[in-house]
Amino acid sequence: MRARSSRTWRRSRIWRPSGAWGLVRTWGPASAYAKASADRRSFSGGWLAGPLVLVAAMRLVDAQSTVAPTNDAPNPYRTVENWAQLPEGRKWGSLSAVDIDKDGKSIWVAERCGGNSACLDAPTVDPILKFDSSGKLVKSFGAGLLVSPHGIYVDRDGNIWVTDYQDNAPRPARGARGAAPAAGGAGAPAAPPAGGAGAAPPAPAQGAARGAAVGPAAGSTKGHQVFKFSPEGKLLMTLGEPGGGVDPKYFFQPNDVIVARNGDIFVSQGHGQGKSEILKFSKDGKLIKRWGQTGSGRGEFDQPHSLAFDSRGRLFVGDRNNNSIQILDQDGNVLDEWAQFSRPSGVFIDKADNLYVADSESGSVARNHPGWKRGIRIGNVKDGKVVAFIPDPDEAATGTSAAEGVAADAQGNVYGAEVGPRTLKRYAKK
Repeated sequence: MRARSSRTWRRSRIWRPSGAWGLVRTWGPASAYAKASADRRSFSGGWLAGPLVLVAAMRLVDAQSTVAPTNDAPNPYRTVENWAQLPEGRKWGSLSAVDIDKDGKSIWVAERCGGNSACLDAPTVDPILKFDSSGKLVKSFGAGLLVSPHGIYVDRDGNIWVTDYQDNAPRPARGARGAAPAAGGAGAPAAPPAGGAGAAPPAPAQGAARGAAVGPAAGSTKGHQVFKFSPEGKLLMTLGEPGGGVDPKYFFQPNDVIVARNGDIFVSQGHGQGKSEILKFSKDGKLIKRWGQTGSGRGEFDQPHSLAFDSRGRLFVGDRNNNSIQILDQDGNVLDEWAQFSRPSGVFIDKADNLYVADSESGSVARNHPGWKRGIRIGNVKDGKVVAFIPDPDEAATGTSAAEGVAADAQGNVYGAEVGPRTLKRYAKK
């Protein structure tokens, strides 16, 4: 029998700065990958199949490290400040949730009641807002229902879906000995670094490992749910138990929600605590399946922060802390992975399959993605090329900055929902 080699071939698919996919085949020590692949060698095929299985199973780490930052695409947009008109006396809170009405021109947002998680303290304030194309507020609702809205989606019938990713668990005094959750409950973000709000993901409660079965703290009776509203604001459906739960219950830190053409509902969860996964429901709210876990392996997630479908029905997952977009079929099978759109906080695909990706954390904020600039990258799902870039004007920010949520209307105007700066910006073609 031939002796086992201590070195093996690796074949990786990379995105070249020229705008095309390429393959790189390298020869290196098998031991470098042995630990990461140990749990995957149970696949059929024996040792000789090991390297092939490993290449198929591992994340495209080489691709991420090889992709040059896409910071130099032209910016064909001008910024429209103070476009949306709030009622007199009301100020913007943090917002990551923005989408387009089925009319193609009106804008829906969910903002956090004037703060970065202020809805518990403002039970009469409507967090869900609709603006017409001129920026006039024409509809609002949701007062008293949400703790902290995070994701929003408008379905084909014009219904509004919103995720609530925090809870109302008692808030220990900041810095108290043994205090597990940050202010705002177990699902609340950790205290932000200077210069921004809500930038850092929370540390796992009570010292639990990332991805462990961390759930809501004792006393949580509200939050960690997904709501479906009619366009008039009538509550039509609620998914998840009040106050949240962990497997086999749900949700804990639901980030985003989206509905497929056949009515199936997809929810991503895991915002720095607990398990990062995707849950699939039937149109009547029955759980069909759930998949994923916190990690950097193929099919694993680390903050699946945003969801979008293309015209082929492929599910694009903004896997933020893994600095990539995972492209899945609707059964959870990984079809591809893209790193050229940077660190995705928000992902939006319009009817022409144009792809808009908001990066609110790269560079001086997220230290695991140096060299990349924050902003909105624009391309098309058909070829994956980044053709435009709206940069964050504050390159030195240390807290989340620029758009976290993103959407584009039928006229091509782009909208950025900003958590740190607490504003909704409109970008019009020059």
